[in-house]
Amino acid sequence: MSGPSRGAAGNALSDFVEHVANQAAARHRTRAGSTSKPAGTAPPKLTSTGTNKSLEEAVDELSFIDDLGLNTDDGPRVKLRDQLLGNEPGLDGLLRRRLEEGRGEALFEVGYEDNGDSMGFSKEEYEKAYENVVGCLGGLSAQCAVLQTANVDEKAEEVPGDGKGARSKLMVRIVPKSMEELLEIRVAVVGNVDAGKSTMLGVLVKGQLDDGRGKARVNLFRHKHEIESGRTSSVGMEIMGFDSQSQIVTSQAGRKLTWEEIGKKSAKVIAFTDLAGHEKYLRTTVFGLLGTSPDYCLLMVAANNGLIGMSKEHLGIAVALNVPIMVVITKIDMTPPNILAQTVNQITKILKSGGARKIPIFIKSKDEAISTATHFVSDRICPIFQVSNVTGEGLDFVRTFLNILPYHGQFDQNAPFEFYVNDTFSVPFVGTVVSGVVKSGIIHTGDPILIGPDSLGNFISTQIRSIERKRISVPLVTAGQSASFALRRVRRRDVRKGMVVLPKTDDPPPKASRQFVAEVMILSHATTIRKRYQAMLHVGPVSQTCSIIDLDRETVRTGDRALVAFKFVQRPEYILPGDKLLFREGRTKGLGVVKEIDYDENKPLNPGLKVDEMTIEDGSDDEKLTKEQKADLHGKSEKMKYQTATPSSPPTTRK
Repeated sequence: MSGPSRGAAGNALSDFVEHVANQAAARHRTRAGSTSKPAGTAPPKLTSTGTNKSLEEAVDELSFIDDLGLNTDDGPRVKLRDQLLGNEPGLDGLLRRRLEEGRGEALFEVGYEDNGDSMGFSKEEYEKAYENVVGCLGGLSAQCAVLQTANVDEKAEEVPGDGKGARSKLMVRIVPKSMEELLEIRVAVVGNVDAGKSTMLGVLVKGQLDDGRGKARVNLFRHKHEIESGRTSSVGMEIMGFDSQSQIVTSQAGRKLTWEEIGKKSAKVIAFTDLAGHEKYLRTTVFGLLGTSPDYCLLMVAANNGLIGMSKEHLGIAVALNVPIMVVITKIDMTPPNILAQTVNQITKILKSGGARKIPIFIKSKDEAISTATHFVSDRICPIFQVSNVTGEGLDFVRTFLNILPYHGQFDQNAPFEFYVNDTFSVPFVGTVVSGVVKSGIIHTGDPILIGPDSLGNFISTQIRSIERKRISVPLVTAGQSASFALRRVRRRDVRKGMVVLPKTDDPPPKASRQFVAEVMILSHATTIRKRYQAMLHVGPVSQTCSIIDLDRETVRTGDRALVAFKFVQRPEYILPGDKLLFREGRTKGLGVVKEIDYDENKPLNPGLKVDEMTIEDGSDDEKLTKEQKADLHGKSEKMKYQTATPSSPPTTRK
């Protein structure tokens, strides 16, 4: 019997990825509502037939309709045109709501109706509307920058005149009073080795073009062997700042700005995570994609090589994790036109396949960059840039796109505090420092916390000495922000990557799990997977070898969905239902979501499995058998092996 077609397999993968994303969103909603919702108010979980979603999830996805105010009848609506011209009040309230929705920034269109049509402003009416907007922003401690104009004499790039009235698009941004209000967007940079990842970041961050020999990438490397080989082997971090007037915060007079200076001068920061492209550093790359909780993924593809090697691996992982993807085709200055066309066709074909289901959009103008960035809230859109780090072609479109890039993270400040450790340091005169991303809640300097689990599953009680964001001291951090904590009375050898920081309360201490049940889908595997199979498992920043101890069927293979019970080999970890997981072993990859954090061995996932098969596969039960029973079972298995074996070569006789 032939297996499922490639298109059917791609559709199944896309459906399962969406299912995992819904489960992860439900996890955050459960934690947020655990202290506010009374018991018994949850609707019954009725599973609909023919789909992987429950009715509760489907209804919850449509809950945004209630927030649009379509059914409200609070009286006659005030036209936006009248508010812009000052004939009706409410413009300042509209701008305040837009800024709150965008976490401190918004793309505001002057001269456009809500449906995108032009208001037909004359130049005098446009000037008056623009002045009213600027006046309202002054009261909100915000500033704006003109990105694009039409039928207006401005320095900004003009859209070809169409006679439909003067209009413009403004980037409105609040001037942050402190580092707590700084908007941060995390972007993970992936791609095959020699695709130009570090060079691209060096050009964007430093503001100087490359010389074609790797000059721009040297400042991004962290180790000596990286400089000598020109290849990244660790997780590098770089930031790119935009001020309240959408200007890039760059070096001045040839002097390199520090992170502290960039953070203080910026209103928005793009935090790049430079990941390794070589195959032997795949574990580091997967850790960066899961542990740093990126808002977007920037996939680099060399125009002269195409989408080869680890680029396909990274694209598949990003699609499986449901992270919005941007593609940058580099080295177009040294690539023949026919080779560049082949690379473009290859990328387009892969993105449109059933497994990815992306809509590729090639950015070739500033207008396309602005429009695509505005609508990039959809995971289906995939913008594609063609750049050269030597000549600078296409880099302005990337900078414009990053400036408008909206905040994509889904973090809840009202949920209990949760912080995963991505890295550990020992700083002189400070002590042990841990860095990571705040998943939920809020924490202040001096708050008592618990950090763990250790090798025995216990948590250490300590206190936060100080907090830093982008190397600037802050009194608190909230959900979605990356930060570093200095801990009191904790040695560095007692903390590690993958630990979790939780608030210390009067409730029972948190529980670490050694065994758990997950719903998984096998993305690729050469043969079959059965019990006692081991692979490297990634759950957020947790990376540890796991063994399969139970399945809801005898074997699973590529394309199968199954309930699987895992067991951590080294030590217990802190995980919760709804966490995304990825496991791999060589080319074997599987995607899943945690369903239960406890596994009861007395309640197997497949109760119909024969006792003899369970006894043979599980060596721990052999101790309960007598010697005669062991010999009998061994004889049966040996007899079956000889009966089913096919000789690969004729028997030989001893001379």
